[in-house]
Amino acid sequence: MYADETNVRALLQKVLGYSKAEQTEVVYLGTESALTRFANNYIHQNVAESNHELRVRAVVGKRIGVATTNRLDDDSLRNVAEQALAIALLQPENPEFHSLPISEPVLPAPGYSEMTAHFTPEERARRVEVIVRLAKERGLESAGAFSTTTNYVAVANSLDVFAYEPRTESECHAVIMADAQGSGYTQRMATDASTLDFEQMAREAVEKAERSRNPIDIALGEYPVVLDSYAVADMLQNLVFMGLSATAMQEERSFMNGQLGKQLVNPLVTIYDDGHDPAGLPQSFDFEGVPKQRVVMIDHGVANAVVYDSFTAMREGAINTGHALPAPNTYGPLPLNTMMAAGGVSMEALLKGVERGIYVTRFHYTNTVHPVKTLFTGMTRDGTFLIEHGELTRPVKNLRFTQSILDALRDVQAIGSERIQCTDYLPVVAPALCTARFNFTGITDSGA
Repeated sequence: MYADETNVRALLQKVLGYSKAEQTEVVYLGTESALTRFANNYIHQNVAESNHELRVRAVVGKRIGVATTNRLDDDSLRNVAEQALAIALLQPENPEFHSLPISEPVLPAPGYSEMTAHFTPEERARRVEVIVRLAKERGLESAGAFSTTTNYVAVANSLDVFAYEPRTESECHAVIMADAQGSGYTQRMATDASTLDFEQMAREAVEKAERSRNPIDIALGEYPVVLDSYAVADMLQNLVFMGLSATAMQEERSFMNGQLGKQLVNPLVTIYDDGHDPAGLPQSFDFEGVPKQRVVMIDHGVANAVVYDSFTAMREGAINTGHALPAPNTYGPLPLNTMMAAGGVSMEALLKGVERGIYVTRFHYTNTVHPVKTLFTGMTRDGTFLIEHGELTRPVKNLRFTQSILDALRDVQAIGSERIQCTDYLPVVAPALCTARFNFTGITDSGA
């Protein structure tokens, strides 16, 4: 692979030299990933992959074309530059396009770990064994995966932009099954794989699985709820896609339209994006080579900002916050380091504040119903329990819900002091929280 900075710089400059477009951008994405997968308390798969991709964006006037290749010989590099130009010439003009971004200084972010980059299959197996061993000791079944990935990202354009950095990430998730209706879940992500606490993860999932046996039915309707970090992260991920992008704002399909400066949710709630925060997966620049800026999207409950890339920023004369995705994409800019600020309340205290309600470990199969109203729907999974007199009591059969995310955040009563990073599509750092009302509309066939 062309992984080191010297080789990548030479590669991108070569492509820029081949391009006949008025402006050209070249993005290099190199990946080295490895995965250990387990089920039925056995490791059954260990795979590794090495790949790279080159994306060329050619600009002719207000026409833009993008072409990609994963072949890096000279003929392929010439061809991909020519293809991007040919595609651009076939496109209609975009009257709102102004220019590719110009060069800005990039501050390094702590997003790379040598430990993760050189993690071996044996080391992954030893970590997985911690989860499997505890499950077997308790007569339970474990399934999940542990992956380590190194990404090499570089961007160069004809306006003197060049940015390069390696990034690492590790992720482990597991489901522990107690029987047909009892299950528990755990997940963690980190830049440095050695910081993942597998003993804690194993205990978390096993204890939830054991407690969730023989779930009961409960009446449907609105309940106070304590949402664990996994459920909160899923909710925030949905909120991102509902309208924390400048594209959504400019197309007037965001819940933030007309709300900037207004008290949108409870003042306890602050949601931000920070590419330099080590609590997440740090990135110092976006896929246009623009430095990442910290953006507080909801500031103590007040609608404050959305994120921008070069196109959306120039479109309205705003500041580019460094949140571009690889071109072309349908989302526009997105916050890839979304976080909710922690509160000062322990999980025990969150539960103590609820006389009768429901505890939710995580959601499953969530989908947007109405982005402007922030309505989403889905199911609970892997640990749903009744809260009575401030304590977890009986497991509850999994529930379907339809809920406004903003309403849930308006009704927040307390936020947990500990945060974890977890993900479905987007990495999110989230605490647990307690909210006064959450609307459950149906029961699934499975248990807790």
